[in-house]
Amino acid sequence: MYSLISLVQQTNIDKKLKNAPDSGYQVGVVIGYLLPFVVFVGIAYYMYYRAKNRKDFD
Repeated sequence: MYSLISLVQQTNIDKKLKNAPDSGYQVGVVIGYLLPFVVFVGIAYYMYYRAKNRKDFD
């Protein structure tokens, strides 16, 4: 799974952070790197919660 994600993204975070002009850019890089994963986890949790509370399985 991790190898698939790394193949899709192909980004070098360490290089970007090392060459960052200021700390605001560093924060933006970190947020931009983590935000897709946070959104994915949120969507997965929402789908799990909705499926768990379905009434048509009773």
